[in-house]
Amino acid sequence: MKSYLAVDIGGTFVKSGMVRENGEIVATHKVKTPKTLDDLLHTIQAFCHSRPGVAGIAISCPGAVSDDGVVYGSSAIPYIHGPSVKKLVERRTALPVFVENDANCAGYAEMWKGSARGKKDVLVMVIGTGIGGSVFKNGLLHKGANLHGGEFGYMLLTPDVQDSNDVWSRVASTKALVRKVAKMKQMNPDSILGEDIFKMAESGDQACIQAIDAFYHLLAVGIYNLQYIYDPEIILIGGGISAKEDLIDEIDERLDRILEKIDLAKVKPKIEPCKFRQNANLLGAVYGFMLEHQNREL
Repeated sequence: MKSYLAVDIGGTFVKSGMVRENGEIVATHKVKTPKTLDDLLHTIQAFCHSRPGVAGIAISCPGAVSDDGVVYGSSAIPYIHGPSVKKLVERRTALPVFVENDANCAGYAEMWKGSARGKKDVLVMVIGTGIGGSVFKNGLLHKGANLHGGEFGYMLLTPDVQDSNDVWSRVASTKALVRKVAKMKQMNPDSILGEDIFKMAESGDQACIQAIDAFYHLLAVGIYNLQYIYDPEIILIGGGISAKEDLIDEIDERLDRILEKIDLAKVKPKIEPCKFRQNANLLGAVYGFMLEHQNREL
């Protein structure tokens, strides 16, 4: 059975894992994200040397990734944007390399072994500091003309646009929730976490209760829009917030309220949490690698 080296490049850590072609993850390891591109390439080389016999390297990273492995856009890791990460790693390791956007990799994991398995038309949302995701049509990843397929967070929810703070990521992400509560309580946003807000709400804090209600409503509005734009079979929600047991019920309730007011709408979005969280990008990167090389062989 073939095994692959999977690498997930994040703003804080670079994670690696050995993933077998049946989807089994047999080893994971992480190190702090290097400060330079050369150090990153050296780190990936070291991962590779510690796992001899792999059939290839599958990389997940932020940014808009082209087919030839150039990472466009911007992120917390500026040095990966511009060069072909794919070609650089291939030169260092002499192995075939696949590189894909991290949210697309999370989507691949769900399509392969997760909550979207067996489905064709799927949206996967990842909610964290912003809102991103991936789009699948007829079971295939849709990257779009400008590699921005799945960038749901840039959607506008208000007709009165003032600045970038009006986009969905800035009003309905977990980071947006933290900013809102911090402003209401005149606190430093860095001193509070999303989990703290939910705990305070459970204790009866009215400011937190109000902010969370608005947060769920804005998520529901965006999901409603996505359903009627694309009409997927299912919309999956990932990111740290997806671990909350009542998340789906809360959004579902807000969707019911919206549908009650808009009598033209008859299709209710089907939403579920993503199956994979911490290792989703590793798993999905390998699935993307396997698909790409399978298509080349055909």
